[in-house]
Amino acid sequence: MSAIPRIAIFASGGGSNARQLIRHFAGTVSAEVVLLVCNKPGAGALEVAAANGIPSLLINRADLEADGLLASELGKARVDVILLAGYLWKIPGWLIARYPDRILNIHPALLPSFGGKGMYGHHVHEAVHAARESYSGITIHLVNEHYDEGRIIFQASIALDHTDTPARIEEKVRALEQLHYPRVAEQFIFTTA
Repeated sequence: MSAIPRIAIFASGGGSNARQLIRHFAGTVSAEVVLLVCNKPGAGALEVAAANGIPSLLINRADLEADGLLASELGKARVDVILLAGYLWKIPGWLIARYPDRILNIHPALLPSFGGKGMYGHHVHEAVHAARESYSGITIHLVNEHYDEGRIIFQASIALDHTDTPARIEEKVRALEQLHYPRVAEQFIFTTA
């Protein structure tokens, strides 16, 4: 690991969690965001990276599955840790092997409930709503070969009201994400360095 750990953020969407992570680490000397990897052309996360002077890499499925372009760019950037921030593609085995116990994901529910393939974003919040859950929350976990099954590092919950819509549940959960993910990621990086 570098003297100041170097972070790559993987994101697929608007970039709200990426923005929080970039802001957080810009204000510390504990780690540095050096690359944003995105799989969706036009995603807001790319704009977030550009606005903060963070280099970005747009990848396709072939780039992810093969130990080629992505591996090369992560190597050139001397990335030590990967933080998934709304990244929707499954992380391949070669990348997990290259970064063992150094890839964190944030999931918008209290795992093991409402996790697995296809359970992301609004799908999670709709499922929580349909199940009439009293609580929802976030889970920050290590990434392994299975969707949402890596070792849990941190969870936080929020009470739900029977009048909460899926959109309101998403708002509540996003507030938890932005409050906790940067701090938990920094603590994780500090303890693994």
